[in-house]
Amino acid sequence: MCGIAGWACPAPSRLRELPDLLERAAGALRHRGPDAEGFFFDAVCDVALAHRRLSIIDLSDAANQPMKLESAALTLIFNGEIYNYRELRNELKVRGCRFRSQADPETLLHAWFEWGPSWSASEYALSARL
Repeated sequence: MCGIAGWACPAPSRLRELPDLLERAAGALRHRGPDAEGFFFDAVCDVALAHRRLSIIDLSDAANQPMKLESAALTLIFNGEIYNYRELRNELKVRGCRFRSQADPETLLHAWFEWGPSWSASEYALSARL
């Protein structure tokens, strides 16, 4: 199981400390994810996150997190398992999505871009599948 640590809306007086704090938090989570470590900072949204990865499905570096979808300016840090990600992935490929990894978080990232974060009636099929 992966590990995630972070801050949302950190106190302005602590912003300079965040990189060090995140590295220490990620280090404390090493046992949760010994395979890789990644960080995400967004000063506009006041978010700072660390991710420790336990590689299970895709062992390559392409599945490391944070995972970015550059064309949509989306970034994902995820801990979990999407049981039907292969079916969703195939559906997304038909819609033109191109994947760099075999990891289920990348499927979630593309699904978020394609179907959006709100699960309206027209998008109910995705929420029922996730």
